[in-house]
Amino acid sequence: MQWIEVVVLALIQGLTEFLPVSSSAHLLLVPLFTDWPDQGLVFDIAVHFGSLLAVIFYFRRDLAALIRGWLGSLLGRGINPEARLAWAIIWATIPVGIVGLLIKDVVETSMRSGYFMGYSLIGFGLLLGYADWRYTRKYANDTAVNNADEYHLSKTQIIVIGLFQALALIPGTSRSGITITAALLMGVNREASARFSFLLSIPVIVLAAGLQTVDVMMQPMPIPWFQLLVATALSALSAYICIRLFLAVIRRIGMQPFVFYRIVLGAYLLYSFY
Repeated sequence: MQWIEVVVLALIQGLTEFLPVSSSAHLLLVPLFTDWPDQGLVFDIAVHFGSLLAVIFYFRRDLAALIRGWLGSLLGRGINPEARLAWAIIWATIPVGIVGLLIKDVVETSMRSGYFMGYSLIGFGLLLGYADWRYTRKYANDTAVNNADEYHLSKTQIIVIGLFQALALIPGTSRSGITITAALLMGVNREASARFSFLLSIPVIVLAAGLQTVDVMMQPMPIPWFQLLVATALSALSAYICIRLFLAVIRRIGMQPFVFYRIVLGAYLLYSFY
């Protein structure tokens, strides 16, 4: 890969991984404006690892508490809020893990067209817009809802968010977008929705990168380690900045700007691949 490819693709991955706009759709835009070849599985693993490092570093104190609480629950010390959230992340990850194993081949072949992604961007974008509008109309003035955090999710909310997350396997959906959509529909405030979505990304990225690593190990190839290290660092830095900014403004701006952006991007993909 050329260095310009490494920089641009790593930044695109980092900046779009945690926004509700679909990182895969943005990576699909690159061939429309360049003659760059596909970056390959090894590069995908590197930039996803960068995103993983970013979310782990941002939530490092929360994750330490979650791990302590979860281990304590296994040792019979009871369920505290941290243990409860840790179990919520585990339970909400199971559906996407099962569905991913079942339809992995279909997703990677027949669903990865620009035309398909265009419809996904628009359709799931409109659903996100409805969820945000419904939350504003129904819960915006509810103090209890607005003051609640991800530690207070009910079992029903956790199950629904987990089931919705399985839809993220559809290219163009956006994993963060669909989980935030589900949380808003279930009456979770915007900030808690986003934080839970970001925490959910950790096991999902680990599972996805693990499957990709297995595929790479079965196809020996020369690995450009220095380029991959730079790509990982750029992806991690841009993803970390994105997480900080998104959580800082989401309560005020809501989801509608992202909905508008998704519709425009989806329409462009449909036009380009028609």
